[in-house]
Amino acid sequence: MSSLVAYEDSESEDDSFNQTEEERAPASVQTGSCDENQEVRVCDSFEVTPTPHSFTPDPERSVFQHHGSRSSLHPHSRPQSCFSLERKYCSDDTAQEKHFRDTTGPLSLRATHGKISPQQTLPHMPQSSGDGLNAPKRHRTVPSGVRPYIPKRQRLATSVETVDSKCPAEQGAGNQTKESQILSEVSVRIKPYLPHKPSTAGIPRRLLMSLEGHQGPVNTVQWCPVPHLSHLLLSASMDKTFKVWDGAESGRCLRAYTCHSGAVRDACWTPCGRHLLTGSFDNSAVITDVETGQQVVKLNNQFKVMCVVLHPSNPDVFLCGGYSSVVKAWDSRSCKVVNMYKAGIQQTLDILFLRGGVDFITSTDCVSRDSADRTLVAWDYQTTAKVSNQIYHERYTCPSLALHPLEESFVAQTNGNYMAVFSSQQPYRMNKRRRYEGHKVEGYAVQCEFSLDGTILASGSSTGSAHFYDCHNARSLHTLQAHSQPCLCVSQHPVLPATAATCDWAGEIKVWH
Repeated sequence: MSSLVAYEDSESEDDSFNQTEEERAPASVQTGSCDENQEVRVCDSFEVTPTPHSFTPDPERSVFQHHGSRSSLHPHSRPQSCFSLERKYCSDDTAQEKHFRDTTGPLSLRATHGKISPQQTLPHMPQSSGDGLNAPKRHRTVPSGVRPYIPKRQRLATSVETVDSKCPAEQGAGNQTKESQILSEVSVRIKPYLPHKPSTAGIPRRLLMSLEGHQGPVNTVQWCPVPHLSHLLLSASMDKTFKVWDGAESGRCLRAYTCHSGAVRDACWTPCGRHLLTGSFDNSAVITDVETGQQVVKLNNQFKVMCVVLHPSNPDVFLCGGYSSVVKAWDSRSCKVVNMYKAGIQQTLDILFLRGGVDFITSTDCVSRDSADRTLVAWDYQTTAKVSNQIYHERYTCPSLALHPLEESFVAQTNGNYMAVFSSQQPYRMNKRRRYEGHKVEGYAVQCEFSLDGTILASGSSTGSAHFYDCHNARSLHTLQAHSQPCLCVSQHPVLPATAATCDWAGEIKVWH
C-alpha cells in the first residue's frame, strides 16, 4: 500500500516515470465505505480553489480538487486499508517540486498539467525547465516559511554561548570587572617604576584612598609580590571573606572570595601571583585561583587555622598552624600531609621560614611563670626535630614574626609593646641592645613588616596608629594616626616608594603615600 505523495527516502523519480503507458492508466480508488460503485479519478488536469477559513468537502469532487485543504491529504496520512490506488505524477516536473506546490503553495494557486505560470511562481522556488525525466538533480532552496531543522544539541550549545557572551565573568557582590582584567592589566601608576630598580623606601604621610567593604575586622593586608601586578592588594577578614583590590588607582574591589564558612585568619599570595593561600577558623586551608575565584585545593586541618606560610624554595608545600599542638606541612599536589611538627603547646600564633627554607620558627602562646620557655621554637624542616626552644626568655607572647630581607636576622612582635631582634643563625640569639618601642600591642594580633630594601620596619598599634622605625638604630621615624580602631597590619608597597596599606579592627583599609 503506497502513499499519495513521494518522500525523499522513497523510490527514485526515474523509476516512477519509467513505466509503460498501460501502467500510467488512470487508477480507481475505492471510497472509505468500500462501495464498489463509487470511484475517484486521478486527472492530469486539476484546479485548487479552497477557502482559507471555511471549507466544506464536496463528495462529488475529486480528491485532488479537495487538496487545497491540507487536512484532506496530510503528507503523513495514509489511506484506509480498503483503498486500492496507484501513484501517478505529472510528467513535466519532479516529484519534490509537485509535492511543494501541493502542500506549501498559495491557496488560490492554479496549476495545469503540472506547469506554474510566471505570475504565480512561489517565492524562493527553483524554476523547472525541460522535461522532468531528463532534468539533472540540483540543490534546491527551502521554500519561504519553512525553517530548516536544527538538532537539539546544537540549539542548546548556541544558547549557552549566547548567554556566556552577554554575561561578564564575575564573582562576589559588587564586582563589575571582567576576570581577564585582574591579572592582565598593568596599573598606569606603576608602569613608570617597573624598568628601574626600586628606590629607597620612603615614609607615607598623606591618605590616598579608603577601601570599604569588609563587615568585620581585617586581619591582614598584603601587596602582590609580582612587580607588574603589585597594584593588587589582598585583604583577609573575620567576615569570612577575602578580597582583591585595586590599591594603586581606582580603589575598587576587583573580586570577593567566599571560599570559607568561618573567619579568614591569614592569607598570602603565591610567588606567581595567580593563586591565594588562606587559612580559616573553619579548619580549612584553601588555595584559590585569583582570576576565576575557583578553589584549586581545599584541605581540612581538623583545627582552627591561625597562620599559613609557603615554603620559600618549594611553593607547592605550605605550613599550617593554629589551635593545635601540631604544625602540619601539606603538599598541594597530592593533598597529603608530608610532615608534622609536634610540641607541647596550646596553639601556634605565627610561622616564619628562615632563609633557604631549611629551618623555620614558630611562635606559640606557651609561657611559664618566670620565663617564656617554648614561646619561640626553631624546627628543622626535613627531620621535624626541634633545633631550639630556648630563644626568647621573657614572659610575653609573640603574635607575629618578620624576616629581614637582606640581613641574617628577624624580629618578633611581643605583647611587651616592643619588637625584639634575633639572629637567624643558630643559636638564634636575641640582640638585647636593639629594641623597637613606641607602639602598643595589648593582646591584639598586631603584625610587623620590613620594607623591600630593609631600611624601614613598620608596625601597627592597638591605638590605631602606624609606626615606622629605622631598622639599623631602632629610632622612630614617623607615627601616622591611621585609624580610630586598633591597626592590625601595615604593608609597604614593593615598587612604589613611600606607599603603604593599613587595616584595622573595624574592617577599614586605607592606602597612604
